[in-house]
Amino acid sequence: MKSQWDCLFQNLGEWQGSFIQLSPTGEVRQDTPTVVSFEGLNGNQTMRQIVRRLTDPVDEKVLEYSSLGRSVLFLDNGAFSQGSIQFGPFSEFGAELGLIETHADGIPGDRRLRLVQLFNRESQLDQLTLIRERRANTDAKERSPLVIDDLLGIWQGEATTVYPDWSPPTSATTTLQIQRDTAQQLTQTLTLPNGQILRSTAAIDGNRLRFDQGAQSVQVLLLPDGASATCPTHIKTGSPFFLEVGWLLQPHLRQRLIRSYSDRGEWVSLTLVTE
Repeated sequence: MKSQWDCLFQNLGEWQGSFIQLSPTGEVRQDTPTVVSFEGLNGNQTMRQIVRRLTDPVDEKVLEYSSLGRSVLFLDNGAFSQGSIQFGPFSEFGAELGLIETHADGIPGDRRLRLVQLFNRESQLDQLTLIRERRANTDAKERSPLVIDDLLGIWQGEATTVYPDWSPPTSATTTLQIQRDTAQQLTQTLTLPNGQILRSTAAIDGNRLRFDQGAQSVQVLLLPDGASATCPTHIKTGSPFFLEVGWLLQPHLRQRLIRSYSDRGEWVSLTLVTE
């Protein structure tokens, strides 16, 4: 794999988009146009990041850094996640997950998609922010809002996992089948590399899928730009959990980025699935 620093530089350039703040059930609370730029300085030994929120007046934040903290990890194509490294009750918690369109030759494309999931001190999902971006001076198109029919079928993919303790990355093949049982229910079947099969059923509630059979309820929100947001609605102390963003890049090509936590609330891995 590339170094973490080299992976960060897959995001170079100026990205135009917006920050859409959403309620826990997906209602739009606020939509703010933004421009985010990344510039390498000192022979790419330093990164300058400028975040402009195009409010009145403009809100601008300039960051310069030459190393990365323990709360962030990157994949080779520039996908990344940053956020809380430890979950605990009675404290705010959250993370950002970012995907970047990548061409077959590995060159970064002209679209990015990021998602922030925030939980309050009662461990309940409090707010999401969906960030849709395109590279400046391009006409890269936004995808249609994700609908259930987009997800149906058998998805075969490759998963790459990186670890915050710097363990060597691992890879595995994946198979995910999603089928609609009735107008109000669908079933998801995940086949693990060891042959284990995990099956779960979701209730369909508008743009939400609710999985309520496990130790804690998990929801999938279907969002604009072919995006999906998956996370618990309430994090239960003592149970493992994950935060996920999905992105339908093409009708038959999807990426998912998964930030996983242990039953002790420790951040343990970041997985990119291309299926």
